[in-house]
Amino acid sequence: MSAEKSGSVAPGLVALVLLAGPGGASAHQCGAAGAVGAPDIPPPERLEAEGTRIGDIDIEVEDIFDNSKPGERAAPYRWANELHLQTRDEAIRTQLLFQASEPYSRQKMAETERLLRGRRYLYDAWIEPDCYHPDENTVDVQVRVRDVWSLNPGIHFSRKGGTNNAGFELQDEDFLGRGELVSVLWASNVDRDTLRFTYEDPQVAGTWWRGRVAYSDNSDGRFSEFQLGRPFHSLDARWSAGTSVDSGDRVDSRYQLGKILDSFGETVGQAQVYGGMSAGLRDGWARRWLAGMRYDSSEFSATAGKPLVAPLPENRRLVYPWVGVELVEDDFATTRNQDQLARTEDLDFGRSLRAELGVAAPAWGADRTAAILALQAGDGQRLAGGRQLFLASNLGGRLESDGLRDVLLQGEARYYGQPGKHSLFFAGAHGAVAVNPDLDHQLLLGGDNGLRGYPLRYQSGTGSALFTVEERVYTDWYPFQLFHVGAAAFADAGRTWGDDVTGAAPLGWLSDVGVGLRLGNTRSGLGNVLHIDVAVPLVREPGIDSVQLLVETRRSF
Repeated sequence: MSAEKSGSVAPGLVALVLLAGPGGASAHQCGAAGAVGAPDIPPPERLEAEGTRIGDIDIEVEDIFDNSKPGERAAPYRWANELHLQTRDEAIRTQLLFQASEPYSRQKMAETERLLRGRRYLYDAWIEPDCYHPDENTVDVQVRVRDVWSLNPGIHFSRKGGTNNAGFELQDEDFLGRGELVSVLWASNVDRDTLRFTYEDPQVAGTWWRGRVAYSDNSDGRFSEFQLGRPFHSLDARWSAGTSVDSGDRVDSRYQLGKILDSFGETVGQAQVYGGMSAGLRDGWARRWLAGMRYDSSEFSATAGKPLVAPLPENRRLVYPWVGVELVEDDFATTRNQDQLARTEDLDFGRSLRAELGVAAPAWGADRTAAILALQAGDGQRLAGGRQLFLASNLGGRLESDGLRDVLLQGEARYYGQPGKHSLFFAGAHGAVAVNPDLDHQLLLGGDNGLRGYPLRYQSGTGSALFTVEERVYTDWYPFQLFHVGAAAFADAGRTWGDDVTGAAPLGWLSDVGVGLRLGNTRSGLGNVLHIDVAVPLVREPGIDSVQLLVETRRSF
């Protein structure tokens, strides 16, 4: 399969002076007789209560570098603005959840801002009433976005868990200003070498349909992907439909103490069709009814010259119809300097639940009879003093004639407290329990997934727990108007329970402490936070370095 994207670093570093986009000033004017502009426009709640309708919709795409500001007038910034191909107005307009002549809706304005901020080729989005016409009871709306540099050529490098990942990528997340992604990647990591081609269109032909095709030529096989679907693109969306097909082959490895225990070949085939219906957003909730048909096949084989230490996984072919329900509460807020640096962050405080139930049977083409369950739930809580708590959990697995198989239950809690203007305290907890996992599935814990002072995939078992605390610092330092700078001091503690695939007993609790530098890239389409961490293991085992250096980009602080 393809190399992990989260481990890349350099595009935002290599193209420091190429992070820009030419903008255009809005020609919109509020000059009609009787019309009023800000600050005389009625507040949004009044516009909504009085049934005001939307008039003109003006799109303004801003430059990444504002050459009117003293710190952004240098020649490299002007050149970057001129070189960058600006996002087209139409690419923004087709993503709006409102249209002219519709009643003004604060909910739709806020949700559209969140949708646009979710596009990695945009830094931020602002939607505001621009001009009010009292005689017609209409209001013009301005949609303002800021471009980022979306063409990211560069060398990738990351280090975590004592191993290095490297690669080269040429990627444009806003190809020809249309919001499409085109990528060519070569990468090498602990699992495989990869040459991957990817094309994604989040709005096929200007509609809400999304398409993706990808092909990977790997050192251990090949993998292809195709997706075409119309998701529930908004809380008020009434239907969804789609299909996907994935296939390929690869070599999978099982780990023990951070080293490869054994390897085996796997040929994968997956396909599905799905659809859903909803009455839209009602009383602050979106309720959706879902159904589909899935095919999921894995065939395993021994790898030549590599003897197996544990049993070879059994082939499985699951073919089943499924039905489901999804509930999503509309409760969002915005903040800055929490999981990002100097970016608007959308916080989801709403409750959510998604449940699916399928039945595989030989009549459908499966190799067994099984009930297949998938359950996801989430919630956010506003606590006193500006503190926040977010909870998430998921459960998946099968019930076969001889009992539960490949069941995995996971839960996560994230707590945020803000003691000062430039600091934040974070605490996280994650737990997992596996019941009769398939032999190709391992529950792993190590330097690549949270236990930063230890090698990657170091512990394995049938249960795990991980606890993290961080004191985060956000500074006003903005070197070269490219990166916002932060720092963190952290401590991690975790362990696994239960015997691994070889019957080896768990190691007990492991812990580490460390410090790190954070660089938030606000000019690039990567939108990532660069982590440079130094972690010291507090429980030393043979073969563990006294200090671990981790360098990676992540989507959060």
